[in-house]
Amino acid sequence: MSLKILPLNVANMIAAGEVVQRPSSVVKELMENAVDAGANQIKVVITDAGRTLIQVIDNGCGMSPDDAVLCFERHATSKIAAPEDLNNISSYGFRGEALASIAAVADVTLKTRSQDAEVGCVVEFSASKHLSTTEAAMPVGSNFSIRNLFFNIPARRKFLKSDNVEFKHIIEEFQRVALTRPEIGFSLTHNGKEVYVLKPAKMLKFRILDLLGTNVTSDLVDVSANTSVVDIEGFVGRPDTAKKTLGNQFFFVNGRYFRSPYLHKAVMKAYQDFIPDGVTPSYFIYMNVDPHSIDVNIHPTKTEIKFEDDSVIFQILYACLKETLGKNSFSSSIDFNPTEETQIPSSYKYYNEFHQDSVPAIDFDPTYNPFDIDHKEWEDTSKYIDKKEDYGVLFEEKVLPSTKIIILQGKYIITPAKSGLMVVNIRRAWERILYERFLGAITKNDHITQVSLFPVTMQVGVEGRTLFDENAAMLLSLGFDISPFGTDTIVVNGVPEGFSNEAGKVQTMISDLMIALSDAAPTLPGVMESATASKFATLGSSSSSEIKSPMEAQKLIDTLFSCENAEYTVSGKKIISLISIEDLDRKF
Repeated sequence: MSLKILPLNVANMIAAGEVVQRPSSVVKELMENAVDAGANQIKVVITDAGRTLIQVIDNGCGMSPDDAVLCFERHATSKIAAPEDLNNISSYGFRGEALASIAAVADVTLKTRSQDAEVGCVVEFSASKHLSTTEAAMPVGSNFSIRNLFFNIPARRKFLKSDNVEFKHIIEEFQRVALTRPEIGFSLTHNGKEVYVLKPAKMLKFRILDLLGTNVTSDLVDVSANTSVVDIEGFVGRPDTAKKTLGNQFFFVNGRYFRSPYLHKAVMKAYQDFIPDGVTPSYFIYMNVDPHSIDVNIHPTKTEIKFEDDSVIFQILYACLKETLGKNSFSSSIDFNPTEETQIPSSYKYYNEFHQDSVPAIDFDPTYNPFDIDHKEWEDTSKYIDKKEDYGVLFEEKVLPSTKIIILQGKYIITPAKSGLMVVNIRRAWERILYERFLGAITKNDHITQVSLFPVTMQVGVEGRTLFDENAAMLLSLGFDISPFGTDTIVVNGVPEGFSNEAGKVQTMISDLMIALSDAAPTLPGVMESATASKFATLGSSSSSEIKSPMEAQKLIDTLFSCENAEYTVSGKKIISLISIEDLDRKF
């Protein structure tokens, strides 16, 4: 086997796989180049989630015709010239890989003019080939149009996700760049519809407000620390607003967004006494360090950073956040529903059972019927009919079933059975009932929606709105009546039968619903329907209406026993437990 050098266009296509993973990668690189060019206005235009068009227009310094062609060559850069320059990088781009990678997998048109030029130029590339360069009149700055992304790599294009998913990733990249430069104006348009129009902001908090809304900024507190190693500024969320979903967690260093699972642990460690397990606070943490103390060149997309001493940064960040939470008088979380009973010392083990508080007892007869008049009073009065043909229709002579039901702490229903006592787990009962309802809704289009008297409006962010838009048909088939409002808000007009319409529970349901919608679902027929029904049944069991009366409890039991399987949830957990007379006898 003889060796050979790959053709340039093939080598560029391979290299592009590291930098250009999806449309959002192109948006990131072009926005960062616009920032490096000194622009104070950057406009992003997207069509079909980037499949058809990605256009980034800026009013930066622009390029000469020669540079406009050279910028598409690999490793063409104005940022570094010697090895020591790698230790003093303050700009986004520096390796000259982004434009070459983009031009290898798309049709690219660049319109640009520098400040000192009377006319600009139009440069066209396709699959790494320079097609033409022409002169044209245009404003100072650069205008990149990327069309037909991955047209020459069908496999990569085929494995792109739905438009809503791809656009969600574009929004994430747009937000990350916009959060680093509040002094720059940004706009984002998708399929002719304005998603963001961000004016230059005087303060970072105003930029967060414009991007993410008041529901985020109103829950933030300031963070600040100045040390010889790192300066930390930014905001963190109040502990009581921590959510089950990951979102609004941002690290920046020297104006660059980066990911760090290690430093995320520092944040979670600082919050561990303030929030329950399974939730994550919002944070916007900006660090400034000596450029010589970090390496930003360890990942092709430059989203990972290597600090000279990670452990010192960890400890400083942890101490800073711990101090902030303490200064704002956030108390440790209190579990009002402990899993284990609190043990309180008592002078006598069964004192309460045998020495009740002296509360007056009220004697009543639960079987008393005010309409149940003695027959003797009627015997001589022919104009009255027998009570069993009249009031007996409304009131049974035996004790009503509801008087035999006990609801224990809103968790269990206890009722007599032939062999002893039957205990029903309310949450699991709802899970089984809702599973069979949702399965019927999916397979037979058979659902019932409870329309709310007072619809609930909730701000879910642009990403959340995209998630609900993508799943609108499926949610409607399950009984959720959710309509869009603006670019980042939804209105919940109705919920499936069994769910609570209470505003607080609806808001919790929507947060959990976003988690459920974000999870990948199986695609095999049969398995998909069952998995979807199970997912939403689990969600609904925690958002279901409270059982407050014996009559409601009886209705739940009746509904449960009409299910195909009343004994177990889909995951195999017991719903009903029988306590026999023998078991009770053994207790005594």
